[in-house]
Amino acid sequence: MVEMAYAMGGAPGSGGAESGFMQILMFLAIFVIFYFLLIRPQQKKQKELKNMLGNLKHGDTVITTGGLYGKVTGLTEAVVTLEIADKVKVKVSRGHIAAVAQKTEE
Repeated sequence: MVEMAYAMGGAPGSGGAESGFMQILMFLAIFVIFYFLLIRPQQKKQKELKNMLGNLKHGDTVITTGGLYGKVTGLTEAVVTLEIADKVKVKVSRGHIAAVAQKTEE
């Protein structure tokens, strides 16, 4: 009967601490992988977007998340006014600016 216990998983009390330690190591390894593959790049992208939105100037040509191209004619904290055609202006939330297509030269 004792031989069967050894064959089914070893003596009682052996390997329990090692098994728990290995589970913690695996959990930490998965977290590190998620951090470097998902969390860190997303934080970097958000930082770049915030920097881009903070550096908007009059005359920049931007692209909205809806696909509109327009020239910046007015700026406030929350709203950007774009001229999308001659004498056609629209107001867009700063958060809906996807990219700067062309910066103005100073």
